[in-house]
Amino acid sequence: MPRECNMGVVGHCCDGLSRYLALAEGGILFVSVYIALYLRIGTDPASLAAHDVGAIWPDALTFTLAMLGCMTATGLYNPRLRERLEGITIRLLMAMLTGTLILSAFYYLFLDLFLGRGVLALALLCAFTGIVVLRALLGKRLERPEYQRRAVVLGAGQNAASVLRLRRRTDLIGLYIVGFIPVAGDDVQIPAERQLTVDGGLADWAGRNAVDEIVVAPDERRQTLDMAELMSCSAAGVLVTDVNSFIERETGCLSINRMTPGWFAFSKGIHSPPVAGTLKRGFDIAVSLVVLLLALPLIVGAALALWLESGRRGPILYRQVRVGHNGEPFQLLKFRSMCEDAEKPGEARWAERNDPRVTPVGRVLRRFRIDELPQLLNILRGDMSFVGPRPERPEFVGRLSDACPHYRDRHRVKPGLTGWAQIRYPYGATEADAFRKLEYDLFYVKNRNLLYLDLLILLQTAEVVLWGRGVR
Repeated sequence: MPRECNMGVVGHCCDGLSRYLALAEGGILFVSVYIALYLRIGTDPASLAAHDVGAIWPDALTFTLAMLGCMTATGLYNPRLRERLEGITIRLLMAMLTGTLILSAFYYLFLDLFLGRGVLALALLCAFTGIVVLRALLGKRLERPEYQRRAVVLGAGQNAASVLRLRRRTDLIGLYIVGFIPVAGDDVQIPAERQLTVDGGLADWAGRNAVDEIVVAPDERRQTLDMAELMSCSAAGVLVTDVNSFIERETGCLSINRMTPGWFAFSKGIHSPPVAGTLKRGFDIAVSLVVLLLALPLIVGAALALWLESGRRGPILYRQVRVGHNGEPFQLLKFRSMCEDAEKPGEARWAERNDPRVTPVGRVLRRFRIDELPQLLNILRGDMSFVGPRPERPEFVGRLSDACPHYRDRHRVKPGLTGWAQIRYPYGATEADAFRKLEYDLFYVKNRNLLYLDLLILLQTAEVVLWGRGVR
């Protein structure tokens, strides 16, 4: 039988923590200026006088307000922020970079508030370290149920069951699913002990039981939802979320089986303004040149090793046709990691675990992703982006597109050297794996205008390379 929700208001403890977070981090920012001054100059009056140091609190206050403003703008104080520590760190870096630019302009206008470059750099380092440590400790505390945000699912059928299946460690970060409210027309798939009964209006019930979010997940919406009650919930401060948007937010992928064409087509991230494309291209060129310069010894070493392995006569680079932006084919460059007769003419094969076609040198190159480095030339040439869905072969694209119409949507952006699917899903060698990775690729397509997402992917790609996850 459905049960009543009687956990009270304990779930709002997380609001108390969030309320004082900006105050605590403001204190860290303020104190960091004093620590930086001590490390740089010391406390000796003669040294302070020699550096013309007067009252420090105006400088510290200016630094604190500028950084807090930028941190707010990057969403670090949004109570609905759904990020792990890596994502928070990226947002913090972006906020501090922007804050430094703002402070530089401010110091130019008001010379009396100028902080020396050394003091400013040390203050940024101290503040960054302190805030990251605080966020890490806070994140551990928020894993306890009493500090998590509380969500109720409206529905008990197939759509609601998809929420019940979110059990991975990375799912439902800081969120507790209180239970499921059955609605008329659903083929109930939720165990009775997880079902809830609502006495009175939904908005009043949600307020009494400290519900922070209602996930709308009935199988049939027509004539089953009380929109007036949902509007009352929203007006009372309860977040009302569609089940597709909820799963996207919590898992970092889209659910193809439940995704309607309209929901995806009208998403804000699908349209990319021209300025975003220009910034993306500049980002690609800058990062590719830096990586190319740093990886030059590896590139030369890999080329020499392949040349010697082939008896000084085999090809070093391997060219393969892939499908690019808007379905246009291009020639992708890789270091040759397989034997020359790896495939018969006209036969396209998925790579296998411990693939016998891979040469000894090729196995090392694939282990550390060195075989992908020639694609930096594809990026500089404009065939690819640094971050995006991995380009696939035309033979596979044709089959996968026939089986899933949404597969062609991944070609609405340029393919990438690395991508969201590569860091969130193991190497795939079947059509089922391809469709699972497609859910992550479509998440990136939908959110491609978020620069911090590209930075987060680059940061986590380093982990993939160092630990060799998904290598075949």
